[in-house]
Amino acid sequence: MPLTPPARPVRVALIGANGHGMRHREQLAELTERGIAELVALADTAPVVDAPDGVPVFADLAALLSEIKPDVVIVCTPPHTHLALASAALRSGADVLLEKPPVLDLDEHHALVAVQEETGRVVQVGFQALASPALGRLREAVAAGAVGTPRGVSVLGAWQRDDDYWRRSSWSGRRSVAGRPSLDGALANPFAHALMQALAVLDQQPVEVEVAWCRVRDIEVEDTATLRVTLSGGALVLIAVTLVSESFVDGELVVHGSAGRAELAFREDLLRLPGEAELTTVEGRVTLLENLIDHRAGAAELLSPLARTAGFTDVIARLRQAPMPVEVEPNAYDVDGGTRTLRGVNDALRRCADEFALLTEIGTPWIATPGSGPAIPPP
Repeated sequence: MPLTPPARPVRVALIGANGHGMRHREQLAELTERGIAELVALADTAPVVDAPDGVPVFADLAALLSEIKPDVVIVCTPPHTHLALASAALRSGADVLLEKPPVLDLDEHHALVAVQEETGRVVQVGFQALASPALGRLREAVAAGAVGTPRGVSVLGAWQRDDDYWRRSSWSGRRSVAGRPSLDGALANPFAHALMQALAVLDQQPVEVEVAWCRVRDIEVEDTATLRVTLSGGALVLIAVTLVSESFVDGELVVHGSAGRAELAFREDLLRLPGEAELTTVEGRVTLLENLIDHRAGAAELLSPLARTAGFTDVIARLRQAPMPVEVEPNAYDVDGGTRTLRGVNDALRRCADEFALLTEIGTPWIATPGSGPAIPPP
């Protein structure tokens, strides 16, 4: 966090003030109390819930920027709107905190980089996982040879999302909205942090992408997936995740190496390196907004700059080319009110994470196609 407040509070506008935007408002309230930031405007296409007294509310960003001159704009809107909104904010002279995923297309990623360079402003992407001090220590240890030669990085995550989650907005569970990509599935949204952090451990570019995924609802995206990425250095990234779990696994990241394993609990800043008996907390996490404010003051490097997310965008862009996830037969899962549970999913995903295997390679009953999924070429 900043050692001292800036000469004046940084003026922050929030686009997308409802839903997840409420969490940004909570952070801003805390930073306001510390004299670091000031919420100067809100914008949303829907009526804003519980708008703070004295803070103007706008229906869109254009109206806001014509009247307010924020230092920082937080963009917390559906992914298919990100390029236009972030570009407008940058061209107004503001820096941007852009919610993840930043964009869903490599062309859009390059276009946003170009606007960033044109304006001289910066984009910090909302991958809070990249702000983890445990990740920084893990990267240093792996680079120093603590695990020997890395075979790869695996992630296991098992959560539950009920029917209401898939009805939360017009783009929920959709692959596209109004002809624009959305891809609101487990990999691109709830477990986007996990994917980004796994790619960041070795910081190599994706070469090959394979996926095996399925769904237990009438949605267009996956609620359960195994994703395998071959990196430019030859190591693998294997993401095994579900939103219809039997039991909760917050997120286990493991670096598999010739000299041992390192483990990271990526939402709790817990780390265990080879030879250590247990996971221990690594202190020093800051929010990405604080880090952006520090960067504006010349006191810190960005933790989640736009350029660092290119590999993530590459993977997501390829997933857009993949066939629609397989719909699981009703006799394979249990229904309890609005909750659905895929039987055997936790054990299957743990095996995939341990073996760097896809669901189609271990003989699950939900995805009948044997063998590995075909590689998805770059778009």
